[in-house]
Amino acid sequence: MPDEQPGAESVPGFAELGLPVVVVHALRRQGATRPRDIQVRAVPPVLAGRDVLGRAPTGSGKTLAFGVPMLVRLTGSASRPSRPRALVLAPTRELADQIVAALDEPALALGMRTTALTGGSPIGRQVQTLARGTDLVVATPGRLLDHLRRGSVHLDDVVVTTVDEADHLAELGFLPQITEILDTTPSAGQRLLFSATLDGDVGSLVSRYLRDPVRVHTTVDAPPARMTHHVLVVDKADKPDVVDRLARGTGRILLFVRTQAWADRLVARLVASGVDADVLHGGKSQAYRSRALARFTDGTTPVLVATDVAARGIHVDDVALVVHADPPSDAKSYVHRAGRTARAGASGTVVTVVTEQERDATLVLLEQAQISPAVHRTRRADPVLERLAGSRAAPAPPGPRAATAPQAPPTPPRGRRRRGATDSRDGANPRSRSRHGRRGHRSD
Repeated sequence: MPDEQPGAESVPGFAELGLPVVVVHALRRQGATRPRDIQVRAVPPVLAGRDVLGRAPTGSGKTLAFGVPMLVRLTGSASRPSRPRALVLAPTRELADQIVAALDEPALALGMRTTALTGGSPIGRQVQTLARGTDLVVATPGRLLDHLRRGSVHLDDVVVTTVDEADHLAELGFLPQITEILDTTPSAGQRLLFSATLDGDVGSLVSRYLRDPVRVHTTVDAPPARMTHHVLVVDKADKPDVVDRLARGTGRILLFVRTQAWADRLVARLVASGVDADVLHGGKSQAYRSRALARFTDGTTPVLVATDVAARGIHVDDVALVVHADPPSDAKSYVHRAGRTARAGASGTVVTVVTEQERDATLVLLEQAQISPAVHRTRRADPVLERLAGSRAAPAPPGPRAATAPQAPPTPPRGRRRRGATDSRDGANPRSRSRHGRRGHRSD
C-alpha cells in the first residue's frame, strides 16, 4: 500500500520543507508566505524523489505543491535544446497557462525556463522556444503529441512528470494520449499524479505508472464549509431577470451555463444593459479566451460567463459569487463549478437558479455532492437577491467594447522577460513569462 502522509500538527515554513532560500523569497514576492496543507504534505516527498499520488480541491495550492519541488529537483544541470527535464500534463489551455504563471517567480529565482505548449498559438513559435532550451514544459496532450510527432520535442531527458487533474483529462477522453506520452518518458522517472477521484481510468494510470507512491490529500469530496450554497426556484419567465440581478452583484462573479449559444446571448444581454461582462467557451479563439480570462483575473471585467468545458481552467482567487445559471449535469460538475469560489482560504457564495421542473433533480444532485443548500422561492424582484448579490454601482452605458471583442490583456508587470508563444488543438493560450520567454499551447 502507498505511504500515507499525516498532517502536521504545526505548519512549518517553506524553508523547513526543504526549499532553497531563493525559492522561499520568490514565493514571498508572489504572496505565498506560509505553506498550505497540501504543500506541507507533498513538497518533502517530491523533493525526495518519491512518486506522489495527490488529492486536493481546487484552490488548495497544489500547483505550488508539485511545481516548486519539481523545479528544485532540476537544479545542478542544464537542459538540452528541445529536451525538457520536467513535464506537466494539464487538461485545458487556461490551466496550463496558470500553472506556468504560478511557477514564474520560483523558476526565475532558480534560473529555470518554463514553457506552455497548448493549442491556439502558432506552433512555429513554440518550436523556436523549445529549440532555445526549456527546463519544464506544461502541456495539453494534443499539442504535446503534435510536437512529439514532428520531432520538435523529445522527452528522453524527463526526470519528473506530473499529471494534473487526471480525472478531468480522463473525462475529456485524453487517456490514450496520456499513456502514449508517459510511455515516451523514461520508465525510471519520477511520476506525480493529482486527481479529485482515483477510480476507473485514473486508477489504471496509478497502477501502471506510479511506483509505491506516497499519498497526500486534503478534503476533496465536497466544497469547503466556508462556501454558502443557495438554490433559487424561479418561474421560467423570471429566470433571465434573476440571473441579471445576480450578475450585478458585488465583487468578481462567475456564471455557468450549459451551451455556447446561451453563454453568448447572456453576455450580449449583460453588456447591452451596462454590465462589463465577457464570455469563455470552447467556441472562442484562443486569443479571445486568453484575453477574457486575463481581464477577469485582473478585475477589468468583473463578470465572466463560462461553459462547463472551461470550468477547470478558471483558477482565479477572489471570486465572490458563482452562479449556476443552468444547473450542472451531475454532482461532480457542481463541485468543480463551485470550486471557483472560496479559494485560498476566502469565503464565497454559490447560487443555483432552477425552474420548478428542475428543482427536484437539482436537490438530488446536491445531496450527492454532500451539500445542504438554503432553498428560496424567488421572483425577479426579491429581497433574497439583494442579500445574495449585494449592490454594485449603477452600470455605465455600454462602452465601445463589444461582448465579442475583448480588449487586449494588460501589459505584464515588471517586463523582466520576453514572452514566447504556442499553439495547437488543445485550447488555451499560455501566458508564460520567463528569463528567455516561454509560451505554450494545448488541446481541448
